[in-house]
Amino acid sequence: MIKFIITGVLTLLFTATFAQQMSLPAVMDSIAANHPVVKMYNAEVRSMDAAAKGARSWMPPTVGAGFFMTPYNPKLWQRDGDMLGMGSVAVSVEQMLPNRKKLDANENLMKAMSSVEKEKLYAALNENFQDAKKLYYSSIVLDKKLKVVKENEKMLDFMIRNAEIRYKNGLSKISAYYKAKAALGSSKNMQLMYENDLRVNRIRLNALMGRDPLAPLEIEPEYNLNDYSLETFGQDLFYQNRSDLRGIDREINIAKLKQDLEKQNLKPEFGVKFENMFGFGGQPMQFSLMLMAKLPFVSWASGMNKANIESLKLKEEALQAQKEMMVNEYSGMAYGMRNELDLNKNQLKLYEDTIIPALKNNYKSMQLGYEQNTEELFMLYDAWEQLNMAQLEYFEILTKALQTQTEIDRLIERR
Repeated sequence: MIKFIITGVLTLLFTATFAQQMSLPAVMDSIAANHPVVKMYNAEVRSMDAAAKGARSWMPPTVGAGFFMTPYNPKLWQRDGDMLGMGSVAVSVEQMLPNRKKLDANENLMKAMSSVEKEKLYAALNENFQDAKKLYYSSIVLDKKLKVVKENEKMLDFMIRNAEIRYKNGLSKISAYYKAKAALGSSKNMQLMYENDLRVNRIRLNALMGRDPLAPLEIEPEYNLNDYSLETFGQDLFYQNRSDLRGIDREINIAKLKQDLEKQNLKPEFGVKFENMFGFGGQPMQFSLMLMAKLPFVSWASGMNKANIESLKLKEEALQAQKEMMVNEYSGMAYGMRNELDLNKNQLKLYEDTIIPALKNNYKSMQLGYEQNTEELFMLYDAWEQLNMAQLEYFEILTKALQTQTEIDRLIERR
């Protein structure tokens, strides 16, 4: 029975650990589903859409009641023989009738307001996606660095142990021994730094995904360096992909809709007013029915509307110029980063095909010579140091390449 329980617990632990390994697309899907910014902007969009449902509301009716043409002397209210009383009680109701085109313009404007918030959501998600990419790629490189550092530590251990044995037997000088010991300490310090950076990256990734920051997380070690050589970083690409540029388009559209509403506000509005009078002292009931009109187009009343229309036209021009300026900036940045990425790719290939293999062979030959007593410890240490530095330089270039790629994806909003 105990054996079955232990087996079951181990199976559950293994399954839970394995389930935590996440690919980069899975991380981004989790961000899109759980990050608080999604809830914030979705609530803002729903709020604006809910407000838009009242866009076709009429002005409220106005109701009144009171005395109408009534003398101050109450005795005159009553009938005196053939003389009818004076005064009456009046009840009135007034309703302005909305301009249908004005209601249409107001409805179109209010429905369009949430479109800007939707683009802000996509822009915020893009920032979070690219931040997650940076953390994910950084973790991949840190894992690789840790493996190389541990392998290089084994080389140092060999040198140190061998030097200690030779020194005891009087077969070798101890000149490079302390260098190797110091390098071993530095290597362990680098391990601590890399492991800490990995923990920080995973905490931040969990936070982006809306998970417990301290929850265990394993990432897949695969990565790709994309080819952007066929990409044309022109206005068509950015207009299609960039949420902030689409957001400016939505703002331009809103400015046009506001202009349309201001123009509709200049058109006359009509209303109806009905009054009913209950006469005192035998007077008959009377009524008044009036048609009313508001004339906002007259010169002394239309100044604000016309000024708003002119202001909105200028704002539209400013937004269009801002959009063109941003496209030019994005285009220059993208082409510059593509060149930088191509340089990093060429450097990585050079390290992979030539530099690191040659330095590994150099170390092996020095190690063989040292074992055969034809080379000194300091020469073997120099060979190790050159190899170690080249490998770390390789990872720095790889990190830079992946970060540059991420920034290009950030610019073109590509997951």
